[in-house]
Amino acid sequence: MSHLSVTPRRLAAAAVVLAITGGAAACGPEDSGAKAADGKPAKGGTLYVLNQAPQEDFDPARLYTSGGGNVPGLVFRTLTTRNRENGADGAKVVPDLATDTGTPNEDATVWTYHLKDGLKYEDGSAITTADIKYGIERSFAAELSGGAPYLRDWLVGGKEYQGPYKDKGGLASIETPDAKTIVFHLNKPEGDFPFLATQTSFAPVPKAKDTGTKYENHPFSSGPYKVVANENDGEHLVLERNTHWDAKTDEERKAYPDRIDVRSGLDAAVINQRLSSGAGKDAAAVTTDANLTAAELAKITGDKELAGRVGTGHFGYTDYISFNPKVKPFDDPKVRQAISYAVDRSTVVNALGGSSLAEPATTFLPAQESFGYTPYDAFPAGKSGDAAKARELLKEAGHPNGLTVTLTHDSSGGDEQGPEVATALQDALKKAGITVKLEGLESSAYSEKIHGVTTEPGFFLAGWGADWPSGGPFLAPIFDGRQIVKDGYNFNNAQLDDPAVNKEIDEINKLTDLKAAAVRWGALDKKIGEQALTVPLVHPVYKRLYGKDVKNVVISDWTGVLDVSQVSVK
Repeated sequence: MSHLSVTPRRLAAAAVVLAITGGAAACGPEDSGAKAADGKPAKGGTLYVLNQAPQEDFDPARLYTSGGGNVPGLVFRTLTTRNRENGADGAKVVPDLATDTGTPNEDATVWTYHLKDGLKYEDGSAITTADIKYGIERSFAAELSGGAPYLRDWLVGGKEYQGPYKDKGGLASIETPDAKTIVFHLNKPEGDFPFLATQTSFAPVPKAKDTGTKYENHPFSSGPYKVVANENDGEHLVLERNTHWDAKTDEERKAYPDRIDVRSGLDAAVINQRLSSGAGKDAAAVTTDANLTAAELAKITGDKELAGRVGTGHFGYTDYISFNPKVKPFDDPKVRQAISYAVDRSTVVNALGGSSLAEPATTFLPAQESFGYTPYDAFPAGKSGDAAKARELLKEAGHPNGLTVTLTHDSSGGDEQGPEVATALQDALKKAGITVKLEGLESSAYSEKIHGVTTEPGFFLAGWGADWPSGGPFLAPIFDGRQIVKDGYNFNNAQLDDPAVNKEIDEINKLTDLKAAAVRWGALDKKIGEQALTVPLVHPVYKRLYGKDVKNVVISDWTGVLDVSQVSVK
């Protein structure tokens, strides 16, 4: 997610938005005859999606999604996908086009997949592994950039490959010995490869149907729906059934509605008002990117019917204070520790709308088992900070009369890296004798400054979200010394290059037992956390309304939002 010129919070938010805006005649589940009144999901009708951000670049090569995306996942099937279940069960990776989640060799540098029987495109033609290979190769073309960057690093020859338009020979590290077998050769062990195989770049694209940059207007469907309209680069998308999709080959997508109508460019307050009222078509509407504010939530809480239409989700995300130890006085671990003790997380939670919308964080990894979450608090500050302990450490660091520092933040109101959080921290640190001067910058200027090795301030607000629910894409970009980018966007803000940390990351990446890997990620989180390179503040909570005719609401810990592939409206 580090390829976009936006803050880490917006990077994750962008990925979440994309993730959530995200027999032969069996084009959907069997109609049991269930009616709306009995509360059971039934086939038919139109689902309306009301969003703020448009579903831009609707090309599997250009999309950067989490778990294959929400709306994209209705059109693009991939080798693997996310498990479409509530909560923690939804953080698991499961087969999609493939028969399983992949077979690795002994050191996880070679991964082999076999396709299921009966897979077809929207025209009834067969899906082949050659199409998956070609779809991946397209994602290397400069004119189709924007997707997840991992394959460029992981595949043998990936760094030099320019895509099929310039290099007709293709990537030799992707082999297709037959129409149903595909083999990937990696230049390093990657136990998380099944997670990466959920990205839309793994969606099949028939070479004969490829129209380059125009492909997004009518991408060839391998999923339960096909695109019949794409207006203003994803501002209005209309999807209708792909009659050649066979539910027998797809255990994940329920595909109840006959039609899906996605409209974007709407104001969040307008979206929530329309969903609340539920008039006309809005009764069958959902949103995948408009959160409820604290004020809206307070009004809804008093209305039993409305309160019953609020979905709660947790996406793997952490908001935190970041230090640059190359800038004084943050080169002194005791100063960083003092700030860690002085922080009052309760005021940060309140600044973000209260405990319904944010949970206090003392670990860098999100509080979910799939990431390897291991509870720890390296600098226990209690509910409201430990000012006395902070003063003690400052004295030991040679600052008996306190300290004056500058905190850089985004000047956008309502932002997790914005002035509300910055002010809350300013007030808390003052109690410990730390005077905080605030430097608020416009979003793009803020992002440029904190992600430049030469411009990075010593003390600033940041956030990070996961590309998939594992410790790897959470810890490695932030703490792996080999991922320090000196002449571009850098996310290893502490510029940590610890051989022991780098080695442990490599060792965990060799593990294909994801539960064993999770335990190791949790232990590594604790080890790094003790260095006070960051101060975890909160993990956000998503609260979103859905229409009164919407049933079968599923919200997994992978995306944290309603899964459009599961709902029914009839």
